Amino acid sequence: MTRIHSTALVHPKAQIAEDVEIGPYSVIGENVRLHAGTQVQTHVVIEGWTEVGEHCRIFPFACIGTIPQDLKFTGEQSRVKIGNRNTIREYVTVNRGTGQGGGITEVGDNNLLMAYVHVAHDCMIGNHVILANAATWAGHITVGDFAVIGGLTGLHQFVRIGRHAIIGGCSAVSQDVPPFVSAVGNRVKLYGLNTVGLKRHGFAEHQMASLKTAYKLLFRSKMPMKESVQKVREELSQSPEAQELATFVESSERGVCR
Repeated sequence: MTRIHSTALVHPKAQIAEDVEIGPYSVIGENVRLHAGTQVQTHVVIEGWTEVGEHCRIFPFACIGTIPQDLKFTGEQSRVKIGNRNTIREYVTVNRGTGQGGGITEVGDNNLLMAYVHVAHDCMIGNHVILANAATWAGHITVGDFAVIGGLTGLHQFVRIGRHAIIGGCSAVSQDVPPFVSAVGNRVKLYGLNTVGLKRHGFAEHQMASLKTAYKLLFRSKMPMKESVQKVREELSQSPEAQELATFVESSERGVCR
């Protein structure tokens, strides 16, 4: 059964599924779609062409689907798409995409966005990602599955964060952070593999060993990066994780932090 508080303002054209709860003084715009089981608490604003998946929890004063903070934005129709089972805490902001950036800001499934997180236009968040309090993103950022971004961390536009990477709090990220690593600092530097996170997510000893070898070749040897990547291709050809790390480095446009 859908429960909408009498003080909530829900546009009659908004698509509200069964078993959605909308709390006091929340505002739901005309082009919003909320899927089954999602809970919108008090004083939340969801507007624009925004879709929120099933069983999400959106806490007070979150603001989703507002126009991007991009001076090039001219009012074009753009979207926010949020997947299933996400937790979006107090004062989180998620902006719509832009015409120049693909037109969509997308959040996957099973993510935790802690209080005061800002997700700017045209960002792409994978699944099972944790964004700690006041992590702040510029536009066009891509974050892979199971990444963890520490609190008060700023991300430069267009950077990529690889899956299973962890970034410590109060960091400033201006280049790509490869998958499977830990990084911290202003500007961020690499500090080895995300060993604890990888073990928690079931990585086997042989996978860890291959990643450790690849990490040393790419980031601790004195070889040029192109030569290091080739070494990983040749010596660790049977390791999908090592190949993923090499591909990420090879495809970087902003360069990777070292």
